[in-house]
Amino acid sequence: MVEAIWNIWLELAPWLLLGAMVAGLMHVVVPTGWLRRHLSGRMGVVKAVLVGVPLPLCSCGVIPVGLGLRNEGASRGASVGFLISTPQTGVDSILVSVSFLGWPFGILKVVVALVTGLVGGVVANIVEADDEQSANTASSNPVPSPDATSQLQAFVDQSLDVVHSIWGWLVIGVVISAVITNVVPPNSLSEVGALTGIGALLVTLVISLPLYVCATASVPIAAALVDSGLPPGAALVFLMAGPATNVATLGAVYRTLGRRSLVVYLTTIIVGSVAAGLAFNHVIDTSVTLHHVHDHVSWWRIASGAALAAMIVWFAFSDALRFARKRNAGRLNDDNSITLHVDGMTCDGCAARLERVLETSKGIEQADASFAESRVTVFGTDSHDAVAEAVQAAGFSVRDGALSAAEE
Repeated sequence: MVEAIWNIWLELAPWLLLGAMVAGLMHVVVPTGWLRRHLSGRMGVVKAVLVGVPLPLCSCGVIPVGLGLRNEGASRGASVGFLISTPQTGVDSILVSVSFLGWPFGILKVVVALVTGLVGGVVANIVEADDEQSANTASSNPVPSPDATSQLQAFVDQSLDVVHSIWGWLVIGVVISAVITNVVPPNSLSEVGALTGIGALLVTLVISLPLYVCATASVPIAAALVDSGLPPGAALVFLMAGPATNVATLGAVYRTLGRRSLVVYLTTIIVGSVAAGLAFNHVIDTSVTLHHVHDHVSWWRIASGAALAAMIVWFAFSDALRFARKRNAGRLNDDNSITLHVDGMTCDGCAARLERVLETSKGIEQADASFAESRVTVFGTDSHDAVAEAVQAAGFSVRDGALSAAEE
């Protein structure tokens, strides 16, 4: 069991770290506010999907981003297309998929994310006419153009945040994959009649739709299932429908975009994933494309595995401290608290980093940031303006309408 976990870890680590660094580079290169300015109008759906495919956001992480774009003026179709395509892929997920399942699988995964996102977005715009969507005013205090040192720090921070936001699911995915590898003999599932052909795709779909699985962490699970005898198309369904949907996502889409958009969103994922799975099984020679964990263990795999393990130990420790701080925040005096609406957080790792930066200020006793709610509450003696400046210095921006806790 331990050996299986270690082998899977070594296979995953270098590609995950490379994907995280590419994500960090994208964060530095793409200008602040670019997404909101370009995801409306006739080309809004196309731009939303093209931007969403490489972004390393999982199902629950993409909810506030995609729906936040809607609140900032993106069209309904652009929001649906973004919500469909983004959680299926991501640079880290793509590279890990290629490592475990081969280039044809990885390329088809990207193509399917693009096609389903475009189709879902266009249909959403057709079936439900877009109403007037007033965009919230952007930051009242724009972040100044960063220098080279600040950009390097932003690159490092974002790269680490990508890993930080998924480390728990990553560990779970690797452990489940190792369990399947040890418990289920190779090719044994191929002997179960219900788990062959389209039956395997439909069973996988039913399991995946309500389930939360991270796009990157689910790849080792899919690879282990294929090694146990499931057709590769079922793995593709699992990697599409699992990350793209869960109960929380479906509820959020319904509340924000409406019933018709939810139907389009869900139908596109169901039909698209099954069609892609069937195509993969019948068009591509899977016997020569699927990869297994490499027998040869090179020094760079060991170094990457050790580095990733060290990161996760640190993230687990810091998250435990953050949890303790949040519990303590409930006992602090609300009269000395200030709540600011913050733009620029893309995951829970960003929220944790913002808390760490703010708590280095002498006038801030405690900081409680929420990625899902796009806000931060601070306890201490610093003024509103001082806190806003500290938020901007951390690489984020403060939205108009910030309120003190007493006024909310």
